[in-house]
Amino acid sequence: MNRRSRPAPAAAPALATRPSADHAALALREAATLMAPVVRWLLRNGVSYGAFADQLKAVFVDAARAELGRDGAPPTLSALSVLSGVHRKDVRALETAPRDAVATPRGVPLASQVFTRWLTDKRFRTRAGKPRRLPRSGEGVSFETLARELSQDVHPRTVLDELLRLGLVQLDGDDLIPVSTAFVPSSTLEGLTSLFSANAADHLSAAVHNLTVDAPRYLEQSVFADGLGAESVDALHVLAREAWAQAFATMVDEARRRVDADGAVPAEAQQRMRFGVYFYGEPAPAAAARGGDPGAAAPPARRPRSRRTP
Repeated sequence: MNRRSRPAPAAAPALATRPSADHAALALREAATLMAPVVRWLLRNGVSYGAFADQLKAVFVDAARAELGRDGAPPTLSALSVLSGVHRKDVRALETAPRDAVATPRGVPLASQVFTRWLTDKRFRTRAGKPRRLPRSGEGVSFETLARELSQDVHPRTVLDELLRLGLVQLDGDDLIPVSTAFVPSSTLEGLTSLFSANAADHLSAAVHNLTVDAPRYLEQSVFADGLGAESVDALHVLAREAWAQAFATMVDEARRRVDADGAVPAEAQQRMRFGVYFYGEPAPAAAARGGDPGAAAPPARRPRSRRTP
């Protein structure tokens, strides 16, 4: 080999599927199922569709850049826009923005905006700095005034109902009292949230690799059973925890041994791994069990069955 020559870079694994209208329709259909628990999590944390849609632009552009890199194509603004579907002007804005900038959520739900102003605006705080108890309606310092300052389109009663549902305020006659005076996540919650996103992201990454890349498959399997009673689900949950405890101990011991053995591996050649397990149970939808007809008779009891994902 000539001293000046360099080995050709390893070719990226070929795609197991090529984009088509049918593939797009299939992926989009199943994406709704994947996103349902994520959206539930977002809504419970005060993130609206608008804020999430804005955040997704950067996610799509970053993923498009990675896909272009796999194929050896230059990540020009036009190429990123065509592949991601994000408008070229938005791609340009994302490319010129600081990559370490913390995203500022937009489209924050109105109820959250109203509650935050209540906690922070001095007009709605006492001299001691605590949020005032506010009359529900009336001119001057009232909840109605506060809510209408932020929106003329949504009735203050609708905003109040949402705050009551979230447990952020309580009624005392005609007055409203804020139950919570802190509206920021704790450090514990922040750590748990980061762990949740890392675990879920790696789980999905393994599944996406298996579905879309013609290469050795990652472990990504599950056991599914229906026709169970609540006590059986609880018993299986205990069994799953016992199985995880044994697998956890085995994997930790072997991972530690291999980390020590690989101490000389250069930083640019190092890799990471994650091994996890999950368990989930919920009541079976009654409508689905009756074929979607609320008036139909319930089917006879069936023996539990189980299956493993490919």
